[in-house]
Amino acid sequence: SCVLVCVNMMAQSDLDLKEMALKEDLKFYFMNPCEKYRARRQIPWKLALQILKILMVTTQLVFFGLSNQLVVSFKEENTVAFKHLFLKGYSGTDEDDYSCSIYTQQDAYDSIFYVINQYRNLKNISLGTLGYEHEESGLKICKQQYKRGTMLPSNDTLNIDVSTETGTVLLYLKCLAVEYLNSTGFIFLECNLASPVSDVALYFQITFNNRAHSGKIKVYFDSDTDIQECKDWHIFNSELALNDCSSEYYRKMRCVELEHYHVFHPRWPVTKDLNACQQRFVNFFLEKHKRRVCYADRLEFLNGWYVLVIISDVMTIIGSILKMEIKAKNLTSYDVCSILLGTSTLFVWVGVIRYLGYFQTYNVLILTMQASLPKVLRFCCCAGMIYLGYTFCGWIVLGPYHEKFEDLNTVAECLFSLVNGDDMFATFAQIQEKSSLVWMFSRLYLYSFISLFIYMILSLFIALITDSYDTIKVKHLFSVTLLFSFAFILVNHSTPYHLPFHLGVQASLVCCLEMCTTSRSS
Repeated sequence: SCVLVCVNMMAQSDLDLKEMALKEDLKFYFMNPCEKYRARRQIPWKLALQILKILMVTTQLVFFGLSNQLVVSFKEENTVAFKHLFLKGYSGTDEDDYSCSIYTQQDAYDSIFYVINQYRNLKNISLGTLGYEHEESGLKICKQQYKRGTMLPSNDTLNIDVSTETGTVLLYLKCLAVEYLNSTGFIFLECNLASPVSDVALYFQITFNNRAHSGKIKVYFDSDTDIQECKDWHIFNSELALNDCSSEYYRKMRCVELEHYHVFHPRWPVTKDLNACQQRFVNFFLEKHKRRVCYADRLEFLNGWYVLVIISDVMTIIGSILKMEIKAKNLTSYDVCSILLGTSTLFVWVGVIRYLGYFQTYNVLILTMQASLPKVLRFCCCAGMIYLGYTFCGWIVLGPYHEKFEDLNTVAECLFSLVNGDDMFATFAQIQEKSSLVWMFSRLYLYSFISLFIYMILSLFIALITDSYDTIKVKHLFSVTLLFSFAFILVNHSTPYHLPFHLGVQASLVCCLEMCTTSRSS
């Protein structure tokens, strides 16, 4: 029996040593870089690497943004130039969602022939370096109309076959004239152009819309610019250009290598430590207390900031590679590259909040955001149902009478601006008084929406965040999980480590519990 007691004491002693070692490792795992530096005096080189990465990513984004602005400006200026070249009588300002309008038959004929003549003489009249895409390139004219339509003069009866047909004529540059037939629907004029200097394909379509048969033909101008990959391009002073491209390529490759190193090299030790600490914690509780650790306690080991950093770094790597290919004229995915680089920079700067959380004064903001986010999301789901109801109602009733309610997207944007108190008087004043019933409904609709969302829903929204902030200040928000109770409450075992700041209220509650436990044991 004595031997058995000694064996049990030795086993218990080994288990206590494992427990103390696991607690020390867990406490160090949940420390921030500042506390780790005070504990082990190791230079926080990962923090310096993060700062360097922020500077390089932001600089790269600024240069690409300036380049992308030139491309977008080029497309917009081309569209304006084409409108002045091909639309007869264009004033320089669009009418609503269309460019201009026609009211007489003669103006309709003149406008169509004006487009044909301008297209034929484009090289002589355009200030831009434009050319036709092919030698046999032509202007495509399409007419969409009803198949059959007859009118009986005796009783003014119009018989119409609702099925439509589309006739297309391709006018080559050598054509001198075209016969124009009367249309009852649409007339499309399409053409393809090219810019030999910048290797850009230009497409535009002019639509004469007479679908409403109201005596007014709406003229729509739609254009598209396709920046193509340059093949066998040569530049004078190519040696100087090659040196500039090589230096820029070298800078971008350094940025990509830094991102690759920042993603994969520091993260593997962190992932390895995470799995090791988590598995040791689970095995210890299963061995000593015969208790399985729940999923919520397992998630305490996962740091969401690391996930955010990894996502931003991967997006930066892909965006940097696309940027290099765009600069080398091998790709033209400007929009995809700008989305990747812009989103990655957003995530990088959001990640800076993590370092502010190391200081207890700034940590209140982060804790308030974390505490209020679930409640705010649930509240937005409920408020969103009311918002969608008002959106559909305004579109159906007020759409024909108000330009801000013509489509669902415009209605949603208009209502959101009203919630923020923007453009209220203009929204009320632009309601047409052609229908007294609709006018009265519009007043009831707008007054009820503004009163409900500004005075009630928006106030409740702010109250949720204020309540979370007050709860954070009195330090009664979080409950102490099994993991933090085990890691930071040490009965009769004092350690030189301090509770980490980023644990926030949990750490404060743990301190209280530790003091209570110590006082009871004494």
